[in-house]
Amino acid sequence: MIPFDFDYYKPSSVQIAVEWFQFLQKQGKNPIYYAGGTEIITWARTNSIHPGAVIDLKSIPECNVLEMRNDELIIGACVSLSALSAANPFPLLSETAQGAADQTARNQITLGGNICGKIYYREAVLPLLLANSRMVIAGMNGIREASIHQVFSQQMRLDNGEFLVQTLTDRSYLSLPFVHFKKRQIGYIGYPLVTVTALKKNNQIHTAYSGVCSFPFRSAQIDQALNDSSIPLPVRIEQAIGNLPAPLLNNAEGSAPYRKFVLKQTIADAVHTLERR
Repeated sequence: MIPFDFDYYKPSSVQIAVEWFQFLQKQGKNPIYYAGGTEIITWARTNSIHPGAVIDLKSIPECNVLEMRNDELIIGACVSLSALSAANPFPLLSETAQGAADQTARNQITLGGNICGKIYYREAVLPLLLANSRMVIAGMNGIREASIHQVFSQQMRLDNGEFLVQTLTDRSYLSLPFVHFKKRQIGYIGYPLVTVTALKKNNQIHTAYSGVCSFPFRSAQIDQALNDSSIPLPVRIEQAIGNLPAPLLNNAEGSAPYRKFVLKQTIADAVHTLERR
């Protein structure tokens, strides 16, 4: 149960959502946008956030699109991870989404909610980083489109009053050879020790990671090291790990030394698999 009262709004268009955000902010309501809501509910129950108003985006048509259009895969921010997996338009994204949570949670977690969340893992962003997807973002100045690499750095970098409407991914990435590995300390449900996703394009392997550092990431320096076939793979992996963008996580899921061990083995599995394809 959420231990405080708040106003609830469910706009039917992008424009109305933005206008309500502006109005509510002027009223001192500290509004937040709501897509799937699982993380918002968790933070609210622990008194970590105290919004005076919630703007539910799930009735906005653009936020519920899941279709191919002009050689682009368009996914609305309010499409659930379960719906994504069932439709399977982008197999790497579908497999990553399936591993993000159990079925019950995936019915509620949305693509936008996962990408824009605050928890460390946010695994659904990894395939989009690899596919150089573009993000459609709405705000007070209208709708803009930007490369994911311009607006996602450790987390989504949205201006005040903005929200993610859709992701756009070029068809050429959807059927590339890929791997997805999620390693947990125990069992098949829960947060990862290490998640590694990878695509192979033009004989180059591109990788992205979650659970390794305190944010999901893709690194050009890591990919450059892994693709240097002139040196043995164990050396490539050591060089790649030397280019991590932040310290290894050290938490209840696993210690930093254990994470490093698992990461090395997982990268080796990913490279071996894709080098044969």
